Amino acid sequence: MPIVVRMFIGLYVVAAISLLGASSASDDLVLGRVYVIEVEQGSRETLDFLVRNHFDVDGMAEGRIRVYAREEELRQIESHGLTYRVVECQPNPPVFDEVSKAVWVYHSYSSLTSALQEYANDYPSICRLYSLGDSVNGRTLWAVKITANPDAEEDEPEFKYVSTIHGDEPIGTEMCLQLIKWLLSNYGAYTEDGVRATQLVDETEIWIVPLMNPDGLTNGTRYNAQGFDLNRNFPSYVQDGPSENLLDGGMIDAPGRPTEVQHMMRWTAQHSFTLSANFHTGALVVNYPFDEGDAPANTYTISPDDALFIQVAEVYSQYNTPMWNNFLFEHGITNGAAWYTVYGGMQDWNYRYASNNQMTIELSNTKKPAQSTLGQFWEYNRESMLSYMETVHWGVRGVVTDASTGAPVYARISVQGIDHPVITDPDVGDYHRMLLPGTYTLAVSAPGYVSRTISGVTVVSGSTTRRDITLTSDGSHPASVHSADINSDHHISLSELLRGIQLYQSYPARSYGYHCDPGSEDDYGLSDGNRWSFPQHSSDYNPADWKIDLSELLRLMQLYNSGGYQACDAGEDGFCIF
Repeated sequence: MPIVVRMFIGLYVVAAISLLGASSASDDLVLGRVYVIEVEQGSRETLDFLVRNHFDVDGMAEGRIRVYAREEELRQIESHGLTYRVVECQPNPPVFDEVSKAVWVYHSYSSLTSALQEYANDYPSICRLYSLGDSVNGRTLWAVKITANPDAEEDEPEFKYVSTIHGDEPIGTEMCLQLIKWLLSNYGAYTEDGVRATQLVDETEIWIVPLMNPDGLTNGTRYNAQGFDLNRNFPSYVQDGPSENLLDGGMIDAPGRPTEVQHMMRWTAQHSFTLSANFHTGALVVNYPFDEGDAPANTYTISPDDALFIQVAEVYSQYNTPMWNNFLFEHGITNGAAWYTVYGGMQDWNYRYASNNQMTIELSNTKKPAQSTLGQFWEYNRESMLSYMETVHWGVRGVVTDASTGAPVYARISVQGIDHPVITDPDVGDYHRMLLPGTYTLAVSAPGYVSRTISGVTVVSGSTTRRDITLTSDGSHPASVHSADINSDHHISLSELLRGIQLYQSYPARSYGYHCDPGSEDDYGLSDGNRWSFPQHSSDYNPADWKIDLSELLRLMQLYNSGGYQACDAGEDGFCIF
């Protein structure tokens, strides 16, 4: 089971994490010069050749295939008898207008940071600004959280927009900034927009990452500062092989991947996102899963939620007139692999690993249109972005709890006939399963509980059906409990994890550790004192020195993220994950 924490713990372990994540301050690109070319023989045979030989294909339209290529790759293309024209050479650092007060300007990393900090400061009741980690060259990947009660975990679906994974595709960054501004400024207003914004913010946990590749934006290149295409470096179903998903305790395959990809993978695994999208440019289309799979390359590769994806994709495209009327794609949408196969893309990894319905939205045929057109792009995309977000409330939702204690249960929700389960958020026990109108049968299961089947769940168009579910213990829970498990439910809750962090971090724990205190919430007190009335804290095992070390804290985080634990001799601290 991966060590993944479903909250931001940087305040507590920043020293340890900084040692692991130190990055270079240099903006020197490892990649060197890259040519953006259009291959003129845009046939399926040419596309197959390029994909099969791992060229960085970026789209196919009107008989031309866009490719990013190094010098040696150009020679390979020429030797295959293909002709091309060079569109751009990268890196091609853009010049930003840092002093303009105009509404519509392309933001640099610096001006974007200032704008996001200003929004967070001006709207503290509904907005938070978080760092997901730094890029290779030390620039922060910012995430904006917008929701009512932003410091609390609530029974509501989680949604995310991510943009500019490719540094030369900046329109999505500007659309995300405008969306942030629209939500914050309209919240609580007694207008039509105000009512809509308020409902969205009150009922949804909205996350927006306007700039995933800040080094690429600054350097004017598709790639990160190490020369990696970030949207080809998530785990690939074909190249890396199928693996268990988060619901099955599958390991998060982040180590060794590009820095920015690692940050996004870990952040995604820390949450229970229901729906998301990532913004690109270079085409005008909504691309839905799968981008790769068991079908031959560059052919339609169907997912279990294909019908749902088609309808949700059309929700976005129908409000964007140029996209809907794009003669290259019917209704402005496409199955990803039917367009061209992508190995290691972000959208497929989100869907396969985290059960998060993600699509890739291409906003413009031109990579970086003139700054003067940004206002028009907002008009094309405002309603689409809002309507797409609102579909997160389609389907069935509810809370799964323990029948005896009422505690949230980390449970799997499967829909009969659709081979793609979702899972409850362990903090609250809420689940959100997007579905089209119809009548469904749900199967609900969790380690240590009797499974249940819920029949006759009717979903109507454009709304959510609620089904709260209780599960009864199957008697497999052992009597002994982890000492961090204050309520003895064989799950480590958020409050219990925070208690472990307090033991790890509190002054002067580094010198004195903790002691026995029968009057405390878990029978242990902070700093020096009586150490002989009780055995050591069960998290204190490596070594058992009356202090909680970092490795011991990480073990507790692992228990927190699992579906529960049980006593066992083989466990490193006397307990095993279910």
